[in-house]
Amino acid sequence: MKNILSIATLFICIFIANNNLYAQKIGFVSTNQIRESLPEAKAADLRIQTIQDEWKREIKELDQTITAKEFEIEKNRLIWTENEKIQSNNELKELRTQRLQYSKEKYSIGGEYEKIVLAIQTPVEEKIYAAIQKVAAENDIDIVWDKSIQPLTYTNFKYDITLKVLKELGVNTSELEAELNKKIEMDPRNNPDKQSKSTPTSRTRKRRTQASEEKTEVETEVPSEIQHKADTPERQPLKIERK
Repeated sequence: MKNILSIATLFICIFIANNNLYAQKIGFVSTNQIRESLPEAKAADLRIQTIQDEWKREIKELDQTITAKEFEIEKNRLIWTENEKIQSNNELKELRTQRLQYSKEKYSIGGEYEKIVLAIQTPVEEKIYAAIQKVAAENDIDIVWDKSIQPLTYTNFKYDITLKVLKELGVNTSELEAELNKKIEMDPRNNPDKQSKSTPTSRTRKRRTQASEEKTEVETEVPSEIQHKADTPERQPLKIERK
């Protein structure tokens, strides 16, 4: 009984949620496009890349030192004393440990890279999402999808608020607006004339279907005289054979 009540409650909750969803206004945004157009986001990415390039240079130097040490050991393995071999192998081991430790400090989970990214990008991300919330509130939008995170199968660009967010962030969007307006105009759903010619509505399809059925009925109807003749076979003359 408890299971039945739980299932019934679940269906009721889903039904209410669906009804509420239909009543809500939904828009979408591309945070990737915002980051690519926002100077502050570009500067943050450049700063992070500069730090990474320095780390890569240091790792490359360690790798070159390790390679040189390996070559030295291989070249002198026949002429070195046992103590020289042990000392060189210990140095090689220390270099490898140093290289591994350096990589872990920089790129492991919770390492320096994550901390730097968090420190540099967080202010920019907070600014972007604050602008999204403001634009959504000004346009009475209840839900905003980020198509950079969750790709959408179909989007009507009429509900794209990306450029509005960029404007709120102080970015010049004049060139991008022309491109967006073109996308909106090309969508048949935003052009009634195109929609009627290219994609018939459900009402139009219904009318066409009814007309086709009526035409079929007219073509298949048989006149009463012909039907009577077909139903009543002609009498053949009686043939009498004379003996």
